[in-house]
Amino acid sequence: MTTVLITGANRGLGLEFARQYQTEDVDVIACCRHPAQADSLQQLGVKVMELDVADPASVATLAATLNGVGIDILVSNAGIWGPRAQGADTCDPDAVTETLRVNAVAPFRLARTFKPNLLAGRDRKLAVLTSKMGSISDSSGGEIAYRASKAALNMIMHAVAKEWAREGLLVGIFHPGWVKTDMGGPHAPLDAKTSVTGLRTRIAELSPRTSGRFLDYSGKEIGW
Repeated sequence: MTTVLITGANRGLGLEFARQYQTEDVDVIACCRHPAQADSLQQLGVKVMELDVADPASVATLAATLNGVGIDILVSNAGIWGPRAQGADTCDPDAVTETLRVNAVAPFRLARTFKPNLLAGRDRKLAVLTSKMGSISDSSGGEIAYRASKAALNMIMHAVAKEWAREGLLVGIFHPGWVKTDMGGPHAPLDAKTSVTGLRTRIAELSPRTSGRFLDYSGKEIGW
């Protein structure tokens, strides 16, 4: 049976990933900060585990619990938008640091920590949800903290893909599109079901040829 671990699974894209994977022959480990409050996730009947990706102690605790468990696919989805004000003259530099810590450093720590689990799995796939807003070549400016955090995440994961390729690990760097979620807002043109369906296809197709490339949910390549 395929084992999939999903972070930020209590709502939005993470919840949709859990919903779609649980309909198949998949052992879903759905992680969120407050499992007792994740009613929609609990109702799916998947394995729900506590994880705050930005807390090293929380990551270490989950890793100890899952020691020796093979993970075929790790969906690194959890992240934040950052501060409300993100203009060049309004964004608090300390808030940029915090956004980078959650959106870029935390996924790197997660990948490093659960690398042994991925190596013990069959598929050996790390799927990281990033954003087109992290593209430097296609940027309209503004939203400094969020853009910087996703650009940093892209660079980190591109380097990870290059270095871990010799161990047979594959890294997908995926833009889910502008999706109707709490973060994306009600005016986004894409629903979570469509986005995740596309993302799951990209994950299934992930190979040495596509590992480390910046793709959207439909398979379109995005400029760095």
